[in-house]
Amino acid sequence: MNTTIKPDFSKDPNGLIPAVAQDAETGDILMLAYINEEAWKESLKTGRGVYWSRSRQELWRKGDTSGNVQILKEVLIDCERDTVIFKVEQIGGAACHEGYRSCFFTKVNEDSTEIVCDKVFDPKKVYNN
Repeated sequence: MNTTIKPDFSKDPNGLIPAVAQDAETGDILMLAYINEEAWKESLKTGRGVYWSRSRQELWRKGDTSGNVQILKEVLIDCERDTVIFKVEQIGGAACHEGYRSCFFTKVNEDSTEIVCDKVFDPKKVYNN
């Protein structure tokens, strides 16, 4: 059965919905970001992960600065149509702007936290800051 189902951006006052980036091969969660309708359309058109930067208030084309582009392999919409999963091929090995493969690199223990993976790149060299 083929139908056209699209995300419902009207549920949020800012027109944003969460987008989970998941490694298409391993299933690892790489990051959580937000998309608006413009980012959704550009992602589908270009086959790349495109998000909405809430801090910069502009489209965020993943990898334009770092080179760590996300190539869409599959896109899923949840039953409420207010969250999507982008299954991606992560080019460059890192999804996190802090240089880690995944944004989820901090493990919470009972009374402490620990970094559970190594950096893939040095953000100071990539982002010139």
